[in-house]
Amino acid sequence: MSRIEQLIDEIEEYIDSCKYQPLSTTKILVNKEELEELLVELRLRVPDEIKQYQKIISNQEAILSEARSQADSMVAEATAQTNELVNQHEIMQKAYASANEIIEQANGQAQAIVDNAVNDANNIRQGAVQYTDDMLRSLQTIINHTMEGARGRFDGFLTSLQSSYDIVSTNRNELAGGVVQEVPGEDRPKE
Repeated sequence: MSRIEQLIDEIEEYIDSCKYQPLSTTKILVNKEELEELLVELRLRVPDEIKQYQKIISNQEAILSEARSQADSMVAEATAQTNELVNQHEIMQKAYASANEIIEQANGQAQAIVDNAVNDANNIRQGAVQYTDDMLRSLQTIINHTMEGARGRFDGFLTSLQSSYDIVSTNRNELAGGVVQEVPGEDRPKE
């Protein structure tokens, strides 16, 4: 289990251990400093992988620039070789053919380098997006679980109050022996 998952568990346990505000079953009292400390640590624990992915993505232009520079260097080298061969009259035809072949190879290699760099950057970006989505899905599940638990406790509390109210009403009616009539709407809880 990663430290981020542990921190999320600690936050959930902390929320579950907080006391409810008086007369409320949905609002809790939270120690702000304690919760802020957990959140600060959570932010500090962002995996180095994501930072590395962001760095590579931000350096995509530098990678592509380096690939173009290598391609230009290969083309320049091919051009230099072509010029040298052209100067030798007897092998002029061979020089043109060889130079064109070298230029085609250089262009092919340069394109392959650029394509690989773009593919790597896209794969890293996709991995970072997938990782972030997985973390958000986990957090969404935790929040949903917490909301369902709070809703269940609130429903139980209302049922208990209604039962107590019914008992009190029955007891009052029995004590009154039918002599005192209840004023409609008096002491009835508002729904």
